[in-house]
Amino acid sequence: MSKKYSRTTSDVIEFSEAINLIHKLEKAEEWKMSLFVAVSIFFGLRVSDTLSLTWEQILGKDEIVISEKKTKKIRKIRINTQLSAHIQNCYEHILPNKLSDPILISQKRTVFSVQRLNVLLKEWKVKYKLNVKNFSCHSLRKSFSREIFDKSGQTELALVMLSEILNHSSLKLTKIYIGLRQEQIDDAYDLLKF
Repeated sequence: MSKKYSRTTSDVIEFSEAINLIHKLEKAEEWKMSLFVAVSIFFGLRVSDTLSLTWEQILGKDEIVISEKKTKKIRKIRINTQLSAHIQNCYEHILPNKLSDPILISQKRTVFSVQRLNVLLKEWKVKYKLNVKNFSCHSLRKSFSREIFDKSGQTELALVMLSEILNHSSLKLTKIYIGLRQEQIDDAYDLLKF
């Protein structure tokens, strides 16, 4: 039995646009989805790891430590004060049964599926007129990655740090992941003058 793979790749959503989406979802009282986008762009986790987070792991915490599902590597993530306040606000509106509940439980009391989240992201892309071509859960991890790289000065050291955060096996992979390799190639063509 062969797997079907998507031929499209996720595109990066500008960090500021993702922040605006968080606020729009909050205003629409879509608390779980606002939390999903916020945690995704501030933690930079793969969606499978985001879906496994529980309230007790993130509520009122300064940091979390998780074992990534794909790599089995331990990752320590600091939670900044603004995100912590947003988590608290979402918690007060969602009010889960137990702190041990996953943060993203549907009305059917099951954890949201990646497929459902991708459908919602595509709906929001249209509804909120987002400037991103291929918008999926992975776009949020890429947004985190690109923002870290840009805010760190786009240096080689920033690339090394980001590669370590993402648990990538090489800098080349990280460059491709954040779209840097193609940008560098495009810039090389711009060096030519007529």
